[in-house]
Amino acid sequence: MTITPIGIYHALFLDRAFAFFHQRILKRTQTRESPLKGLNAEEASGVPSTNTTSLRSGNPMFRREILGLVILSFGSVALAGVGDPQIQTDHPWYPGELSCSTFERLQTTQANLFERELGRPVKTDQDRALAAWMWRNLNYAHGEEGKENLWGEGFTSGDTTTREYWTGLFAHGFGLCGTTHAQWTAELNALLGHGRGRTVGVTGHNACEVFLTGGPYGDGQWALLDHDVSTVVFDSSGSRLLSIQEIGDDLTRWTNPDFLPDRQHGWPLGGLHPDDPQAYREFRVVEHLPGYAGPPPMINLRAGETLRRYFQPGLEDGQTYVYWGRNYHTAGIPGPERSRTWVNQPERFIGSSEGAGFSPGRARFGNAVYTYRPSFHTGRYREGVISENSQQVTFEFQTPFIIAATPPDDSDWGIYKPGCRNGLVVRTHETADFPVEVTVDRGRTWSKHRFINGMVDLTDQVKGSRQYWIRCGDSAKNLRNAELEIVTVCQANPQTFPRLKDNGSEITYASSERAVVSAGPTLPQARVHVVEGSFNSPRVTLELSPPREGSATHVYAAAHVASSNPPNSDVRYQIDCSLDRGITWKPLVSDWRIVRRGNEPNDFWSQSFCYGDCSLPPKTRGPVQVRFHNNGGKRYLRGEMHLAYRVADPQPCRVTFHWSDSQQNGRTASHSFDSQGTNVWHVATSDGVQMHWVEFAPETR
Repeated sequence: MTITPIGIYHALFLDRAFAFFHQRILKRTQTRESPLKGLNAEEASGVPSTNTTSLRSGNPMFRREILGLVILSFGSVALAGVGDPQIQTDHPWYPGELSCSTFERLQTTQANLFERELGRPVKTDQDRALAAWMWRNLNYAHGEEGKENLWGEGFTSGDTTTREYWTGLFAHGFGLCGTTHAQWTAELNALLGHGRGRTVGVTGHNACEVFLTGGPYGDGQWALLDHDVSTVVFDSSGSRLLSIQEIGDDLTRWTNPDFLPDRQHGWPLGGLHPDDPQAYREFRVVEHLPGYAGPPPMINLRAGETLRRYFQPGLEDGQTYVYWGRNYHTAGIPGPERSRTWVNQPERFIGSSEGAGFSPGRARFGNAVYTYRPSFHTGRYREGVISENSQQVTFEFQTPFIIAATPPDDSDWGIYKPGCRNGLVVRTHETADFPVEVTVDRGRTWSKHRFINGMVDLTDQVKGSRQYWIRCGDSAKNLRNAELEIVTVCQANPQTFPRLKDNGSEITYASSERAVVSAGPTLPQARVHVVEGSFNSPRVTLELSPPREGSATHVYAAAHVASSNPPNSDVRYQIDCSLDRGITWKPLVSDWRIVRRGNEPNDFWSQSFCYGDCSLPPKTRGPVQVRFHNNGGKRYLRGEMHLAYRVADPQPCRVTFHWSDSQQNGRTASHSFDSQGTNVWHVATSDGVQMHWVEFAPETR
């Protein structure tokens, strides 16, 4: 057997290791609570569902012990990549991800936009709230998003709504009223403080309120801030935003656009449809802390991998539609869209007397296409490898977007049906005969497939996910001539893509040189990493390490809690972090509670989220643990943790724009940005710019 530079464990060693650790776990169960407690029959037995294979034991602790054996050491390998590349243009409305990929950047962008359009700087709570509301109107549309299989029970079982802020913004860019407002509360809380945003159920709609202080609000009052129907309502003096309850008390007057129109200062009232504000006639239910923020969106590209983002549906040929949402069948193009929205017409937002109007396909989905061709002739393929031996090579994949699908039919929700295509396609030469396996629950269960004429489509196995592992059933040596290509097509929000402006554009590049590894957001993904306690109980601990002996820089954690109806403000929720396997702990979130303030209806959502993050000491390489607990016996229904880690030896990134303008149909310009070099690039454009795609590609030194 040939030993690679990173080492290979032969079959005899693995068999002995399995036996040794199996006995070790059996011995543990005699002196402590069984790690099998709380698992369903399939988990406890390790027997997979139909057409899947699993690790040899369903015991989560056993899986971690064995995984530690086959996750190999990469200390002697010259790993490299491009971690978290981002660009920003000088486009006046849609400059790209570098303008909005953290709350700090987003707040700066919103404040600058507010000052440019209103002619005065942001100074008060009300100004900050309106700046955030305006930006959300221009970048997020109403529409039915595809669900995530959060509970491992299918896309349509239970509450599968995406309530995480960054996924909603970057992967979708659209959602129903309750979805978008739940996500948006995380931004309002980051902007103004804990518990300052809430979702409110009204007649046939979920709205949003923000708690404002200072000036006419005194110590604080709730105010309507509803971007989903593009509505804020000012009082008679035009100095204060009204709450939903106040609006409902005199609905006819406050929702009449002809009543003292100057009081609105040009801000929309029923900006998408004049009848929308009629929903405020009832004040029904409140959701406290209904959404959360995980890690900001970070892209990690390996040598041989490119990311191309398409601004319009259809991909390269203009006819391949891959999406994750409802198929609205609008104007001959399948997939999600919104005809009434301020998106793509932002210049009309302030002072428009006609509203957004109706235009079929005004806002549609975009795509992010990862194409990975690992080179087995060099050690560079190991940049994405999490395990390897003489029988297999396993690659990881993670994205801030969401893996999409071409459905098997043109029904509204064909994406949930079997037979989907184009989300994950693996190609090799036509004579290849090695098996391919894929998992979306971090190695607990695998589905096995064979190539047909050099291709296999794994879309049904990974659609609606944000991560997977893929295992090629042959050695790296035998894969040298396989011409392996892995194409993952995601849905993404084109409003977060960088656009060139007319008559010349300036591009700024930055890279934090980081990537992300996640235990979650789905319950099956997190369960693999449980080391203490259990879900559906008041206490649970997760453990996660950066891959390839990487150095962790930041930890993010969030929990979905059964916080009861009505919520008890005296309950304190904690998230702790340990870097020494639970010997010592430091608080990540301290005394988190549901703050009940101001006017409230008589009904509440019985759940909420607790979330937080913190930086880690330099060179944090060992496992990181996160512990969720509270003093009120409230159950943790689901939890997740994420580690940001540093990419080894960052490489230059080549950025390519493809667009059309009045000068030429189909223009291309490229520039290579060094990770630590000059980060500004000027692109010559003419007028009438129409964006086609923008691409990132590592340039290995």
